[in-house]
Amino acid sequence: MKQSFIKSIVAMVLFFAFAKAYAQDLPAQLLTKEEAVQIMLENNFGILLANNQVTIAENNKSILNSGYLPSLTGNAGVNYSIDDQEATFQDGNVSTVDGAETTRYNASINLNYTLFDGLGRYYNYKTLKEQYGLSKLQARETIENVMLQLFSVYYEVARIEENLAVLETALDISKAREVRAQYQFDYGQVNKLEVLNAQVDIVTDSTNILNTRQQLRNAQRDLNVVLARELEDLKSADTTVTFVNPLEVEGYISEGIRNNVSILQAEQNITISDYQIKQAKSLLLPTIGLTGSYGWTEGNFPATNFLASSTSTGFQTGATLQWNLFDGGRSIIGVKNAKIFLENQKYTQEQLQQQVLRDIANAKGDYLNALKIYELQEQNVITSQANFDRSQERFKLGQVSSVEFRQAQLNLLNAQTTKNAAKYTAKLAEITLLQLTGQLLNVKF
Repeated sequence: MKQSFIKSIVAMVLFFAFAKAYAQDLPAQLLTKEEAVQIMLENNFGILLANNQVTIAENNKSILNSGYLPSLTGNAGVNYSIDDQEATFQDGNVSTVDGAETTRYNASINLNYTLFDGLGRYYNYKTLKEQYGLSKLQARETIENVMLQLFSVYYEVARIEENLAVLETALDISKAREVRAQYQFDYGQVNKLEVLNAQVDIVTDSTNILNTRQQLRNAQRDLNVVLARELEDLKSADTTVTFVNPLEVEGYISEGIRNNVSILQAEQNITISDYQIKQAKSLLLPTIGLTGSYGWTEGNFPATNFLASSTSTGFQTGATLQWNLFDGGRSIIGVKNAKIFLENQKYTQEQLQQQVLRDIANAKGDYLNALKIYELQEQNVITSQANFDRSQERFKLGQVSSVEFRQAQLNLLNAQTTKNAAKYTAKLAEITLLQLTGQLLNVKF
């Protein structure tokens, strides 16, 4: 019996040595929520792309892209020709030149400026400004979506870490039970079944820890993908969760339809469509412009020309009026289609408002329900802990069997992991509600 006991101990030592080598890594460095958000804003590829789009829109709304500034061009040229010429003058004389050379030089600076174009550039400039505002809203929506993704993964890491701590505690309890059962067996107080049951539970708890650690590593890599960090630089998450004051949440909900980023984008699109109608109407009006130029020309001519050479410099200016009286009806159709597009944008806004109101109502219900479940699960943990403590005392006194004690331990384990899941489900429900009400970027986590 002693040899069997020694073999059992050796086997268990080898098993736990292997499990420890595989399962336990160096403690991961804590990544706070604030640090995670900062890294996300700096590194996430989707956010970087959105920020570049904002920069492009900002460049487009510049006065340099408005059409209000004049255009200034410089021109220069030289022409050279050689040919055989025969010239007959009015007095009847004839002059023949073989290989007559003619050279001409010219250079000029030309200025063009549009005084009036039917207000087309005015409304185009306003449209560019509104599109810049729209691009910022689109970037905000991207940031909100990525932040929601970030916290979904971040809190998944935190949940698994808490579950891992629970499982490790369960393993310590099972180990202590196995040692106790072995001593009792050695002194003939229990049969071998108690020892075997404890060893089976140790293997089960160890397997659960191994699987959970692998899940944790996978979740940490998922977090690094969102943060665009080195995949194997695994970080630990902060398991502390605080909820926004319920009164503040109610205030956010009441103003949700005004602050929702999708609604704001719809309003921006309506403004842009209205400007596009006015811009289309400008094609029906005349265009008035100013032109000016300063130039220099020089020519050298053969003997057959009246002049041997000529040089001129001078300034020219003028005004132009252009009015496209009829373009086949394209401008009229353009105005009609722009009006229809504006009408469609208003329909889209109304539909979106209804959907957002529904989403906010559903998110509020989910949030309140998740909070209630979390409260119930907290109470359930207290009850399960009391039941386990009572069962543990009775187990030590031999009043309950190892099977009954294990069941109490599993009940506590399930209650703790369920509470952990409920906590982060409630927090994610809150984050979703904050996103819908347009407050996700205005609160601290």
